[in-house]
Amino acid sequence: MYLHIGNHQMLPERRIIGIFDLEITSQSKITAAYLRNAETEGVVIDACEDIPKSFLVCDHPYHKQIVYLSQLNSRTLLGRAEEQEKTK
Repeated sequence: MYLHIGNHQMLPERRIIGIFDLEITSQSKITAAYLRNAETEGVVIDACEDIPKSFLVCDHPYHKQIVYLSQLNSRTLLGRAEEQEKTK
């Protein structure tokens, strides 16, 4: 199954490690450093047309992890993932 994260971007659910609220988690020094490091490494993909509200960490066959920025709220993304899980 795939999860639509906005801006015509679909992710395989099996690759998603976590869905995080950007506003809450970016207050942590560790998370802010993680996101800065991911951006420096070039593994951040911006999947939004507006201000990002959440980010998803995904595993990838060619990189340790990929970070996707989404304009959708983390609760919305989690709700979509849970709804798809019910239809399996």
